[in-house]
Amino acid sequence: MTTDWLDKVRWDANGLVPVIAQEAGSNDVLMFAWMNREALRLTVEHRRAVYFSRSRNKLWFKGEESGHVQHVHEIRLDCDEDVVLLKVEQVSGIACHTGRHACFFQKFEGTAEAGEWVTVEPVLKDPDAIYK
Repeated sequence: MTTDWLDKVRWDANGLVPVIAQEAGSNDVLMFAWMNREALRLTVEHRRAVYFSRSRNKLWFKGEESGHVQHVHEIRLDCDEDVVLLKVEQVSGIACHTGRHACFFQKFEGTAEAGEWVTVEPVLKDPDAIYK
């Protein structure tokens, strides 16, 4: 199997590329993560999101602990070839480790002088129940 297609991606100095996971159907932006070459190759091979955890310095099969797997419907590369977009089916409707549908649950309200981040999405499942 040839993996020349991986050479088209503009990997950063650490061999990573930023990845946005978007829910197929609703088009909600679920999360942001990173991939290395192996993660992207495995994602294509299994049609399941595989990321690279910078904090753990290892591959991370989305849902391996939580069960909140992402089935990949489509993979896109942006115009600069340095960001990957995954269109996914989010199993259980929970993508965020906080137990919410998406990681982007804080909305800015106010002005530059008097603004704040407000939580606008509910916790669907207690993270302590997800990560035992």
